[in-house]
Amino acid sequence: MKKFLIIFSVLFLILFTAFIKNSTKKIEDEVFILEENIRVLKNDFEKIKLEFDYLSSAENLLQFQNLYFDDELIRRDIKNIEIINKDGDEINIQQLKINNE
Repeated sequence: MKKFLIIFSVLFLILFTAFIKNSTKKIEDEVFILEENIRVLKNDFEKIKLEFDYLSSAENLLQFQNLYFDDELIRRDIKNIEIINKDGDEINIQQLKINNE
């Protein structure tokens, strides 16, 4: 009876260890996949943020204008901008509406 109890205990511990090991392996795989997704998203975020910060500053845009376009670009008053809509053969011109908040 004692041998049976010892053998049963050993087999139970082996099966229990295998179950725990399998469960932790699945959890580790899920964590790894999530970490890789986060790493890729962080990399994309850093690139997009750098592009936004670099291109959105007014000084940089003016430098690009002077560097690449010279006298091709002209300043316009925002109040003189019109919207052109084409519906089939009909063309509608509307004044741009500016909402100041």
